Amino acid sequence: QVQLDESGGGLVQPGGSLKLSCVVSGVTVDTYTIGWFRQAPGKEFEDREQVSCINRGRKINRSYSDSVKGRFTIDRDNAKNTIYLQMTSLKPDDTGTYYCATAPAGWNTCDYGMDVWGLGTQVTVSS
Repeated sequence: QVQLDESGGGLVQPGGSLKLSCVVSGVTVDTYTIGWFRQAPGKEFEDREQVSCINRGRKINRSYSDSVKGRFTIDRDNAKNTIYLQMTSLKPDDTGTYYCATAPAGWNTCDYGMDVWGLGTQVTVSS
């Protein structure tokens, strides 16, 4: 049974940084493609935005939405079975609930069909 547990959210001023963690249990983290998604305030869960994705396997490929490219970094620690999202130069538009999710076994995309979701961690960017 795959379980995801996000943490690291909080209140930060514009221009600040946060590092989110997604601890994965039940499977080895490098055997699944995993993504970070965010749900903006007032938006439905179905309208969540894919923020970043890291593929399964030894050769790591990372992808980012245009809105976070150059500011966010996704990474993986196999020893800790954890996916991280380092967020810098945060803006008020980055505010939202951030979720990590796994793609189905054997998939190499986060664009659709994400299988297992965590409960999310709240990020608020405000002065």
